Amino acid sequence: MPEAEANNAPRSRTFAIRIIATVLAVALVGFAAFMLTSPSERPRGALIGGAFALQDGAGKTVSDQTLKGKPFLVYFGYTHCPDVCPTELARISDILEKMGDKAIPTLFITVDPERDTPKVMQEYVSSFNPAVVGLSGSQQAVEATEKTFRVYARKGQKQPDGDYSMDHSSIVYLMDKTGAFVEAFNVERSPEDAAKDLEKYL
Repeated sequence: MPEAEANNAPRSRTFAIRIIATVLAVALVGFAAFMLTSPSERPRGALIGGAFALQDGAGKTVSDQTLKGKPFLVYFGYTHCPDVCPTELARISDILEKMGDKAIPTLFITVDPERDTPKVMQEYVSSFNPAVVGLSGSQQAVEATEKTFRVYARKGQKQPDGDYSMDHSSIVYLMDKTGAFVEAFNVERSPEDAAKDLEKYL
């Protein structure tokens, strides 16, 4: 190898390393700035949330418009869910109980409208905090709501007895008084801490 090429090789490597280090430093500074910004000052998740309309067990329409003026939680699942859904709803109920009369509406929206009618949803949520409202509707209305909240849901293969499961994302959405998405709310902490966090949005 000519001497010029031998001298340029280390310089090229050094230059590349410096470029990579600079990019990483900028990324870390940006991430740190984001984490130090309060949730209320962060950019809204504009792609999550929006117009929806479903029915509760009494046949009443619950929509983004009827909830305006109050913060609320949203969780998607189904009544035949063996463990994840009831566990999350139990955690949410513990948090709402700590809020007392300040408990905010919590929508439990089915991803399985074929089996989960509004009446079935109402009966199911009766085992949890009264602030939890079960919602369902037509297949089209439920699918539209899933798209509004960017929820993944897919029907599993039917068993010989006709039973089936639903694969779905498990996220508790916190929406503010205007119906805008705030964050994926962490319910895996002490109910007292989570309740205090929710009260900030009242």
